[in-house]
Amino acid sequence: MLLYLVRHGETDWNRARRIQGSTDIPLNDTGRGQAAATGRLLARRDWDAIYSSPLSRAFETASIIAGEVGLGAPERVGALVERHYGEAEGLADPELARRFPGDTPVPGRESREEVAARAMPALLELAERHPDQAIIVVGHGGFIRAVLGVVDPHGTHGMITNGSVHSLRHDNGTFSLIAFDDPIEAESLQSATENLEEQNAVEQRDSVGSVVR
Repeated sequence: MLLYLVRHGETDWNRARRIQGSTDIPLNDTGRGQAAATGRLLARRDWDAIYSSPLSRAFETASIIAGEVGLGAPERVGALVERHYGEAEGLADPELARRFPGDTPVPGRESREEVAARAMPALLELAERHPDQAIIVVGHGGFIRAVLGVVDPHGTHGMITNGSVHSLRHDNGTFSLIAFDDPIEAESLQSATENLEEQNAVEQRDSVGSVVR
């Protein structure tokens, strides 16, 4: 079966480069436009179901996409929620640097390994519900990066843009990466926002081997 991961559209906190995590920030108008554009691209293929993180920015993105591809309302799945960044949530990069300089631990921050530990069983369960089918899963940048770290641990993964699509294949209980930034959504890169690590200084710390907790 095929499982396509989609990052939600832009929010005002994305634009301001504030760390969102599990804070429930809604889409802005740009994000709604990105969701519609992604939906139109996904409509080039046939889909059997759509699932979403319970956070409003992901659920609204999924709802817009569902309308474009001809599916019913998305089903919320709690385990698809974004990585929790603890006391860093709501901070912009300069504020984060002041409060937690260098590798200072961030209280309450969920590690990528912890995200993967809840993400992978949830995705496997969805895959098992839809043998030989194709589904869309709308989530978040940190969540997608944690999944890719398991599915394609030696790959080079750059920008995870708002509205981007990343395709996985499930076979015999195992996921493999078909394409990072699947060509089905290449046109959406024209309106993409900055990459996840530029938006999220905690992710940037992790990407260079930091042990921030």
